[in-house]
Amino acid sequence: MTLILGLDPSLSCTGWGVIRAEGSRLAHIAHGEVPSAPAMPMPLRLAGLYAAIQAVIVDYRPERAAVEEVFVNQNAQSTLKLAQARGAVLAACGAAGLPVAEHAARLVKKSVVGTGGADKRQVQAMLRVLLPGITVTGADAADALAVAIADAHLSPRTTTP
Repeated sequence: MTLILGLDPSLSCTGWGVIRAEGSRLAHIAHGEVPSAPAMPMPLRLAGLYAAIQAVIVDYRPERAAVEEVFVNQNAQSTLKLAQARGAVLAACGAAGLPVAEHAARLVKKSVVGTGGADKRQVQAMLRVLLPGITVTGADAADALAVAIADAHLSPRTTTP
């Protein structure tokens, strides 16, 4: 049994999700989102994100984490803000001693839905199939759960009982 923390970093709202992987069986443990107020100074936003992810790690004690690789878009400022949020999330994982795998967004979608071009609705629909009984209202938390599921499928580190 392996607990995996999936992360979808963003400065506006970071999603997180924890799943349990036992061989090919997956179970939902928890998920949530960490919003950030745009009016706050950047150092406080990053510190809040770091502290929130640290708290998730302490509460759920995952054995490893997974995060999407950086998506570089046309706006350099947006890319920089994403990189800063990723840095805070990765630092929280590093401080806790968690190994972190990085997966491309297209590979996450392909692993969860079957196609790398899937949209958010398709990802959320497959989450309900793969993790029966869950209700995920936030897109960022759904994306984080998808990252965790992809990691369970893609990583050879998942242990079996």
